[in-house]
Amino acid sequence: MADLERIRLVLLGGAGVGKSSIVKRFLFKTYTDKYRATVEDLYNREYELGGVTLKVDILDTSGDMQFPAMRRLSIATAHAFMLVYASTSAQSFQCVQQCFEEIREQRADFQDVPIVIAGNKSDLATTHREVRVEEVTDWVYCELPRLRAKVLECSARDDHNVKDLFKALLSLSRFLPVGNSNESNTGLKRRSSAYVSASSSRNKNRNASPSVSNDKKSIVEAVDVASTSDAKLKPRSRSLIRRASRKTKQQINNAPEDCNVQ
Repeated sequence: MADLERIRLVLLGGAGVGKSSIVKRFLFKTYTDKYRATVEDLYNREYELGGVTLKVDILDTSGDMQFPAMRRLSIATAHAFMLVYASTSAQSFQCVQQCFEEIREQRADFQDVPIVIAGNKSDLATTHREVRVEEVTDWVYCELPRLRAKVLECSARDDHNVKDLFKALLSLSRFLPVGNSNESNTGLKRRSSAYVSASSSRNKNRNASPSVSNDKKSIVEAVDVASTSDAKLKPRSRSLIRRASRKTKQQINNAPEDCNVQ
């Protein structure tokens, strides 16, 4: 039976910044201007790499902060984070800083968890910019220098840098070697089409390690295969994870307090 490697990517950020639009543009090559508040949506794909199955979960969370228990659980069980703000909203960047504080408080390993900070709506930034990318990079790389993080601006509307966001997360997660220029002939094949849920079943696969050994092949085509538009949807139950592992709970209880965001 093939080994299973699992990575769970969790998107956090304020309401209306475009988290769902980024995910849907990446997975289905679709975009809509209509806004629908998200409670919690889970997308999943499986890939084969040699004899190893890579399972990628993408969790799109609520931005209105009305479900604190669900947020805590998603933070506790994530292998990587995408923190999304809108380049046109200074308040949304403050929300991203708050999200990072939640990660820092709940995760003892917050400095080792891959984080991509995504500035969406770059297509509107020429006329409505409120957050300069230099401001974000100064915060990430100067005030928080020990994080495993990357900053990118993107546009879900124009499909600008959306694929690069997920490539960056895979690279930071050590699935995809940094600086690899060979993006073809990797032997990666998708096993199953994507499915989305509004989250409610027990997940029997508990927090598998998000990293794989260095001798495995590059999986740069993961993001290329995932962005095909012929994916079929399957419903799943309403809550994606009912509990964190005992190890994760211990990490939360022992979270350090030595990193402050100014």
